Order: sequence, then C-alpha cells, then structure tokens
Amino acid sequence: MTDIIKHTGIIEEIKGYQIKVKIVQSSACSACKAHKLCSAAESKEKMIDVFDRNPSEHFVGEHVTLLGTTAMGLQAVWLGFAIPFILLVGVLFLSMSLTGQSEGWSALISILSVALYYLILSRFKERLSKKFSFTIDSK
Repeated sequence: MTDIIKHTGIIEEIKGYQIKVKIVQSSACSACKAHKLCSAAESKEKMIDVFDRNPSEHFVGEHVTLLGTTAMGLQAVWLGFAIPFILLVGVLFLSMSLTGQSEGWSALISILSVALYYLILSRFKERLSKKFSFTIDSK
C-alpha cells in the first residue's frame, strides 16, 4: 500500500486542463497556541499546478484536497539533494587526485559539475512535471 500525501488548498486559477491551487505549508509547531509569539513557527504559501481531465467540475475559490504519494516525495529528494551531494563529493575527490591535490581547482570543478547537473535536470522539467504531479481528490 502506498502512503498518500494530502494537502488542502484553494483553487486560484483554471486555464484549460491546468488548475493552480494555493496551499499553505505549515511547520508542525504552527498548531501550538503560542505560535504567533514564537519565531520557530512558520508557514508558506505555495502554488501547485494540477492537470485535471475534467476542469469544468471545479471553480475558482473551491476548497480541494490534493493527493500525492510519499514515493514521489522521496524521489524528488533524491533528484534534488542526494544525487547532487554525491556528485559534488565524488567529483571533488576525483578532481583532487587528478589535479595533484589542488583544492581551488577541485572545488571549482565539483561546483561546476553540480551546476551542470541542475542544468540538465532543468532540461527535463516538462517530463519531471508529469512524473511529480498531484491530483485533486474527487470525494
């Protein structure tokens, strides 16, 4: 059984099959009674693009529940953080041995390799957006 990620939000805009939903992402301590006095509590508004086959069933201002999977979240963490970190450290050690322990050049090469990775990742943005997509709960 796959674990489900749920976010509640409000539909802000509908264009064709694309629905923009605004969600409020809150930290765990935002439910605390003293969260307005504490600087540790934070919440952020985010816009999520949802592609729906039946956009006519929804309207602007409607409260909806977005569904995703935890596997989707874990894969995003791998692509966004884990792989670039492994690449950075791997290229750093490799370039240190190839450049004769030149720290400056090795650091520059490893940072450029991560920049190249993110550039390549951005070229696949459309394909990734299909893979990492939320759906609107029909309940």
